[in-house]
Amino acid sequence: MTSQTTVDPKEPADSTPAAPPAAAAGRLRGHPWLTLLTVAFGVTMVALDGTIVAIANPAIQADLGASFADVQWITNAYFLALAVALITAGKIGDRFGHRQTFLIGAAGFALASGAIGLSSGIAAVVAFRVLQGLFGALLMPAALGILRATFPAEKLNMAIGIWGMVIGASTAGGPIIGGLLVQHVSWESVFFINLPVGALAVVLGVLIILDHRAEKAPRSFDIPGILLLSAAMFCLVWALIKAPEWGWGDGGTWTFLAVSAVSFVVFALWETRTAEPLVPMGLFRSVALSAGVILMVLMAVAFLGGLFFVTFYLQNVHGMSPVDSGLHLLPLTGMMIVGSPVAGALITKLGPRIPLAGGMVCTATAMFGMSELEAGTSSLTMSIWFALLGLGLAPVMVGATEVIVGNAPLELSGVAGGLQQAAMQIGGSLGTAVLGAVMASKVDSDLAGNMAEAKLPPVPPEQLDKAKEAVQVGVAPVPQGAPASLAEKITTVAHDTFMSGMGLACLVAAGVSVVAVFVALFTKRGQNAEAAGAAGGHI
Repeated sequence: MTSQTTVDPKEPADSTPAAPPAAAAGRLRGHPWLTLLTVAFGVTMVALDGTIVAIANPAIQADLGASFADVQWITNAYFLALAVALITAGKIGDRFGHRQTFLIGAAGFALASGAIGLSSGIAAVVAFRVLQGLFGALLMPAALGILRATFPAEKLNMAIGIWGMVIGASTAGGPIIGGLLVQHVSWESVFFINLPVGALAVVLGVLIILDHRAEKAPRSFDIPGILLLSAAMFCLVWALIKAPEWGWGDGGTWTFLAVSAVSFVVFALWETRTAEPLVPMGLFRSVALSAGVILMVLMAVAFLGGLFFVTFYLQNVHGMSPVDSGLHLLPLTGMMIVGSPVAGALITKLGPRIPLAGGMVCTATAMFGMSELEAGTSSLTMSIWFALLGLGLAPVMVGATEVIVGNAPLELSGVAGGLQQAAMQIGGSLGTAVLGAVMASKVDSDLAGNMAEAKLPPVPPEQLDKAKEAVQVGVAPVPQGAPASLAEKITTVAHDTFMSGMGLACLVAAGVSVVAVFVALFTKRGQNAEAAGAAGGHI
C-alpha cells in the first residue's frame, strides 16, 4: 500500500505525525503495537457478534417463542444498523477525534449487550441489537483511523493485516464460543461476555490510545446525504425481508425497491454537489477500490447468509448440541485463523488479485459442495466443505481492507474504512434476507406436495403455515402425542424439505461467489491513491 498522500492545495496539511513521539520515547501512550492490541479488543466484540448469535438463534427462538422472521431480525437489525451508520460514524470520528469515538463505541456496545441479556421479549432483543449496531458503527471506523494515525507507513500494511486477521478469527470463532456458552451457561451469556471485553477495551483505550487530530477535520455534517443513504439501505433490506411474506410480485415489495433505487441515485447526485459529502463520489473513480467494495458485499452475502442456515442444519436436523455444532464448524474456524496470516504474506508478495480470486474459487466450490449435503451426511464430508470455505474466505477477509483503503487518498482513509465495513455488513444483511427468501420460497412450494407424496393426512391452511415456519429452521412439526410411525414420517418430510431449501440457498451463494471471482480480478495494490484523489476534484 502506498504511503503517498494527496493534498488539496487549498487545504492545510494534515498535522498527524507518521510516528508518534510518545511511541518513539517508549512510553505506553501511543505505542503502536499496544494500540493495535487495544483496538483489537473492541473490534473483536463487533466481529464476534456478527456470527456468535447464529449459534444462539435456536435457543433464543425456543425460549422467547420467536418466529422465523423474528430470528431473522435478530441478525438483520444488527447488520442493518451497522451498515446504515458506519460511514456517518467515520465522519463523526474525523470531526471529534477517533480516540473519543472509539471509547464511546466500546462502552456503548458493551452496555447494549448487557441489556440484551436482561431482555425478556423478542422486541427488546431486536431493539437493543439495533443499539449494538449503532455503537459498533462508532467503534469500527475509529479503530482503523487510530491505526492509520499511529503506525508509520512502512509498518501500516502489517498492522492492517493483523487487524483483518482479528476480524476473520472473531467472525469464524463466534460459533465455537457461542456453542460453549449456550450449552453450558445460557443464550444470555452470549451477550454478557461483551461486558468484560468492552470494559478492558475502554480501560486500555484511556491509558494507551493517543488522541490524534487532523487539521482538515470536517466542520459540518452532510445531513441530507445521511438521510438519503439511510433511507436507501433501509428500504432495500426491508423489501428483501418482507418479500417472502408479501410476495415478490406484490406492489409493496416493488415500492420499497423503487424508493431504495431512487434514494441511491439522488444520494449520488447530491454527493457530487455538496461541499463536504458523506461519501465523495470521486473515490469510485478508482476501479480497484470499487471492485474491493463489491467483493466485500458478495463475499458476505455468500458467507454470512449461508452460515445462518448451517447452524439450524447442525442443531435441528442432525440434533447436535450447540457445542457439538460449534465443534463441527471448527474446520471453518481453524482454516480462517491459520489461513489469514498465510493469505497476508501471499498478498504482500503477489498482490491481492490472485489470492482474492483463488479464495472466491474455493468459496464457490465449498458452497457447491454444501448444496449436496443431506440429513444423514457424515461429519467428515461436512468438515471437508467447511474447511474449504474457511480457506477461501481468509484472503478476502485479510485483503479487502488493503485493497479498499490502499486505493483511497490517505486523508480519506476513514471514509474508505467505513466503506469496507459497510460493504461487509450490507452483504451480511442482504445474504440473510435473500437466502432466507430462497429458503422460504422453496419450503412454501414443496412442503404440501411432499406431505401428500408421503401419504400424510392433509392439514388445514393455518396449520400448514405454522408447519412451514417450523420447517424453514429445520424443525419437524410433529403434533403432540403423535404415534412414533407418524412422527418419523413427518420428521423425514420436514428434514428433506429443509435440505432442499438449504441446497438451493447454497447454490445461490455459490453463484454469488463465482461472480466475486471475476470482480476480484479488477483489484490491485493501493498504488493509485494519488491519482484517485486527484480525479476526485473537490474531495
